[in-house]
Amino acid sequence: MPPRAKELTPTQIKGLKHPGGEKPVKVAVGGVSGLYVQIWPSGAKSWVLRTRYGDWQETLLKDGTIQRGRKKREIGLGAYPDVLPGAARDRAREAKDMLLRGVDPIAERKATQAALIAAARRGMTFKEAWEKFAAEKVKEFSTERYRKQWRATVEAYALPELGKMAVQDIDLQDVLRVLRPIWDGKTVTAVKVRERVEKVLAWATVQGYRKGDNPARWRGNLDMVLPAPSKVAGAENYPALQLDDVGRWWQALQARDGMGAKALAFQAMTATRSGAIRFATWSEIDLATRLWTIQPGRQSSKITASDTAKRIPLTDGMVALLESLPRLEGCDLVFWAPRGGALSDATMGKTMRVIHEANLKSGGKGFTDAKTGDQAVPHGLRSSFRTWVAERTTFDGDLAEVALFHRVGSKVAQAYNRADQVEKRRHMMAAWGDFLAGAEPADNVVRMAGAGQ
Repeated sequence: MPPRAKELTPTQIKGLKHPGGEKPVKVAVGGVSGLYVQIWPSGAKSWVLRTRYGDWQETLLKDGTIQRGRKKREIGLGAYPDVLPGAARDRAREAKDMLLRGVDPIAERKATQAALIAAARRGMTFKEAWEKFAAEKVKEFSTERYRKQWRATVEAYALPELGKMAVQDIDLQDVLRVLRPIWDGKTVTAVKVRERVEKVLAWATVQGYRKGDNPARWRGNLDMVLPAPSKVAGAENYPALQLDDVGRWWQALQARDGMGAKALAFQAMTATRSGAIRFATWSEIDLATRLWTIQPGRQSSKITASDTAKRIPLTDGMVALLESLPRLEGCDLVFWAPRGGALSDATMGKTMRVIHEANLKSGGKGFTDAKTGDQAVPHGLRSSFRTWVAERTTFDGDLAEVALFHRVGSKVAQAYNRADQVEKRRHMMAAWGDFLAGAEPADNVVRMAGAGQ
């Protein structure tokens, strides 16, 4: 057995100096076998316990001899003088006792630290997770107005119920408490809330703040306990232009100048979403073949990256509008803002509102939704188009659904019938354009009693 080191006093330990050189040195301090103070060239000191543990093992050396021994272990016990000599000796005794019991002190320390971190992560509230997630997500949005709208849905409906809860503790019933009060009466809003809550919880899972399934997931989860949004009787619809008002609305729109009015007219003719219009580029449009092709995943198109490209047939009226547009040098956008970049969503909505208010001011009845009486909005033009197909034409309803980028038929039917029926849709959209302009009905269009009078 090697001789036991002399136990150094605190004053002696304080006075120890590095002898010189680039490597740290270790000085046995006694009191506990294997306890050293490690001195660095800078003069900094720390405590180290050098010991052996475990079963005896035999090792065959190169010279053929067999060496018997146990595993070596070097354990850091903290810095000096943060840890004083008495505390260092106590820690050394505790570590050696753990090794005798077959417990690795370093592994135990790491496990304890990991448990503390995990506990802290599990304690993160939904509000804290929302703020962290939202801070990064809003960078994707181009306008401050949309950033506020995007945040408002969660802050108005989800935070009151979930805000103070730990994300780890949120389950299906908690999510249902948020959604059920608004699912029937404010379905569109409820869907947005669900999607955003799902993303926050997914972010929390990826960051290690929660484990398990996402209780805000729709498929195979919430769809088992909530009706599909499209089937809810009281589902929200965007205020739509009434068919009997289409002609005079179109005339009022044609009387207005500006890129916002042009974009709104193109949206009306194509029955597409405003995001598809606002971020349309000339590289997507082929005037020679009279096609506008939107690739999957394109910004604000609502076409997922896993979907297929969508082709919109261009009619004579659409081509004439496109050819009349000024182009901005160095910008590929079809409809651009005065200061460059894409039009804001508010621009098209404002154009619609100005037309409505001007009509009211001149003694007209404005342009409102038949059911709610609310002022019609750009997205409602899609509903007007769909109603026109159903009530005023003999065009196939599925053809209209394809034009609106809606899925048609069962999943099996979708898999086998992938034709987008461009030429049939071109004929239908041309008839819709004629209806907008108040022209004589074409084939497939039902003449209504009193039409043209």
